[in-house]
Amino acid sequence: MSKPIQRLSMNEETASAGNVKVTRDDWLDAAMDLLVRHGVSEVKILALGSKLNVSRSSFYWYFKSRKDLLNQLLEKWERKNTDVVVRYSEMPAATITEAVCNFFRCIISRDGFDYRLDFAVREWARRDARVRQVIERSDETRHQALTRMFERFGYPPEDADIRARVLYYQQIGYYALELSETLETRVSRVEGYLKCFTGVRPSQQEVDSLIEFARTVERP
Repeated sequence: MSKPIQRLSMNEETASAGNVKVTRDDWLDAAMDLLVRHGVSEVKILALGSKLNVSRSSFYWYFKSRKDLLNQLLEKWERKNTDVVVRYSEMPAATITEAVCNFFRCIISRDGFDYRLDFAVREWARRDARVRQVIERSDETRHQALTRMFERFGYPPEDADIRARVLYYQQIGYYALELSETLETRVSRVEGYLKCFTGVRPSQQEVDSLIEFARTVERP
């Protein structure tokens, strides 16, 4: 039996004809860039259209309104910054110190945690109670993932909870204070940080591997 012909909407016909200059992700990436650089108040349809060099009407191929865009932007932030913390905390590791090294890789990787975006969303939350709730949920999700990471290596629940909090909020606080350190200063503290966060002395191989990764990330 032949399938019935499905008629495309005008937007779908335009997209299928190759007339769409930008994608939904292009709009979201541009919105994210404006959010980070100038704050949520500057994430406006006209500004985005100008940035992407497309007409305002093309915005409505992907979004119902500016509110819809902001909702999807918030969802993308969660996928980018919260999901990546969970994923790295669940990576296989032979020791707890190796597991914490995985978390550090998540923080410093170019494709990992984006602290500038995170603080742009936190600034947004100061003006929007709904966004504040989303941040609180994400912080709890990240904390629980790190707690489970410690529990996998035999830490009692209460100990795992505290160590996860110290690890996570120390890292968030590091960026909140905008501390400026050279790479050499940071890597000189790797072994001490790992021992402090876990109570276990890391192997030299674990330390060297993380330092080499950090040096690779720093290279242009």
